[in-house]
Amino acid sequence: MKTIRRKVDVRKLHKSALPSGADGVQLCFLLQDWEDAYNVGGLFRVADACGADELVMTGRTPYPPHPQIGVTSIGQHRRVPWRYFESHLEAADHLISEGWTLVAVEIATTAENYRTFTYPEKTCLVLGNEAKGIYGTVMQKCAASVFIPMAGKGRSLNVHVSAAIIAFEAIQRVKD
Repeated sequence: MKTIRRKVDVRKLHKSALPSGADGVQLCFLLQDWEDAYNVGGLFRVADACGADELVMTGRTPYPPHPQIGVTSIGQHRRVPWRYFESHLEAADHLISEGWTLVAVEIATTAENYRTFTYPEKTCLVLGNEAKGIYGTVMQKCAASVFIPMAGKGRSLNVHVSAAIIAFEAIQRVKD
């Protein structure tokens, strides 16, 4: 066994691992009032890895050219399209008008397990503030909510780690 180093060979391996027909789910991410630029940079890497259409940042969320984003994203902030809106609700309304279905990544009363949820064809994963979660006004714009079952005592995972787990589940789905 030998580690694959050439980028072209790595891409072939990744492409061969996706189920055929897994191109049915388009993804984007709405980052509502994030505080940590390193989390934003990490999500740029996740977005690139799962083929997301874009990142939409709102409120206090740091955005490029913030230096910490570049450090964590390892250049992916230059590859993945992104937009910034000062208003969370304006961003949500824009995404909905563009045909995206907003799916909250949040522990909520009607939240579904991320593994059994049926992801809409154009899914925008809404990711709230690291400490306060998704604000109630933004939550009302979401069509659904998903959560990751936790085996330990912790309530949640790091926000960009949660996004990665759920995004990769969504792109593995084969379009009916």
